Amino acid sequence: MGIKILQQSKSQKQKAEAYMFFAKAADMGNLKAMEKMADALLFGNFGMQNITAAIQLYESLAKEGSYKAQNALGFLSSYGIGMEYNQAKALIYYTFGSAGGSMMSQMILGYRYLSGINVLQNCEVALNHYKKVADYIADKLEKSEGIPVEKVRLTERPENLSSNSEILDWDIYQYYKFLAERGDVQIQVSLGQLHLIGRKGLDQDYYGNAIGLHGLGLLYFYGKGVPVSGQPLAIYYLAEMYATGTGVLRSCRTAVELYKGVCELGHWAEKFLTAYFAYKDGDIDSSLVQYALLAEMGYEVAQSNSAFILESKKAKIFEKEKMYPMALLLWNRAAIQGNAFARVKIGDYHYYGYGTKKDYQTAATHYSIAADKYHSAQAMFNLAYMYEHGLGIAKDIHLARRLYDMAAQTSPDAHIPVFFALVKLETVHLFQDILFFNQFTMRWKWMKLDNTLGPYWDLFVIGLIVTVLIFLLRNCYG
Repeated sequence: MGIKILQQSKSQKQKAEAYMFFAKAADMGNLKAMEKMADALLFGNFGMQNITAAIQLYESLAKEGSYKAQNALGFLSSYGIGMEYNQAKALIYYTFGSAGGSMMSQMILGYRYLSGINVLQNCEVALNHYKKVADYIADKLEKSEGIPVEKVRLTERPENLSSNSEILDWDIYQYYKFLAERGDVQIQVSLGQLHLIGRKGLDQDYYGNAIGLHGLGLLYFYGKGVPVSGQPLAIYYLAEMYATGTGVLRSCRTAVELYKGVCELGHWAEKFLTAYFAYKDGDIDSSLVQYALLAEMGYEVAQSNSAFILESKKAKIFEKEKMYPMALLLWNRAAIQGNAFARVKIGDYHYYGYGTKKDYQTAATHYSIAADKYHSAQAMFNLAYMYEHGLGIAKDIHLARRLYDMAAQTSPDAHIPVFFALVKLETVHLFQDILFFNQFTMRWKWMKLDNTLGPYWDLFVIGLIVTVLIFLLRNCYG
């Protein structure tokens, strides 16, 4: 215990010394030191997050032509963190940042043009931005400077991960394998990339990644001079082929998706680790800012993690009324990139009216997509409930039963909630049948009386009752 305290004290001392070093260098007008100081204040690198001070530094740096500052101000404007929420201004900052040489700005613009975020969707423009970043990453990879970073998903994080700076590759590998086997496409690709590179503790295995294998096969076939013992550059080369139509039918979309995968190997992905450890240590604001920046760059896992933190309402850098709308925006972006959990979340937000108006019809639409496309048991269950009660869709008890059964077959976790839901459904349905039967029987009896006594049988019965009452009264008082 004493050693741990000493280590923590040493770490805090080192952080303080580093902070003082950057502060002195920044005071002396050292541009790089000022940029590092601003980053430290924004991301809370030294445990001293101060977004207002960071913005002041970035604005000063931007006047000096710092592309890193331009990118940071674009990011802050895009989210409305410490600044006015202004997408037009964010776009201008990113444009200046990319022109100045910011790879992050290039990647953000690539993602925006790919997805049509506050710009007209344009694959060719996206391709141009992503290629510049991919060329930069490929150069790093050729020098063996690029290493994939584990991207832990907060919505499905293993509780036994330690908060040390050391993460065992084997633990992460097993976690990735577990998620990959559950059908997580992003994790499948990441797992493939780990095997392709031969990360510490993992053997190189080109059959981890079908795209990489396909690329290597094509490159060997067309004699592009790829060395034996395959590299992550295979994805980059395959992107080049689809971008230029060399040996394959040209496809801008495929090229962009492949370039995007290469770009996500950049050194900025290291923020996944620092963001995760900040989250584990309870430094929610620091974690959120880092995940939000990665989300802006198009990382689906970061979009999901940012939304997850926002909806927990533990962050202080956003006003409470802005948290759900921003989380919904991020869940939307993650869902578009193929995250089934995010698609269900969007349905929930419209069902309950979180960050938007209640809209059962829209909720049902998103649940249907998650159920049909991703076979989500949760979506099937939610959709079954909506069919059972006729919420946003036509009431259909038979379809509700079928969806409840499908949810139970899809996931063992759904067995118990499905059992209770079906018990309730069948009980209510049984009572409805009994009531219907009773009403039908009574109606049938009235009709039989009509046929037997004629159309005025009711007057005859009333007259008979009155006669009997008069007779009884006379007997009582006679």
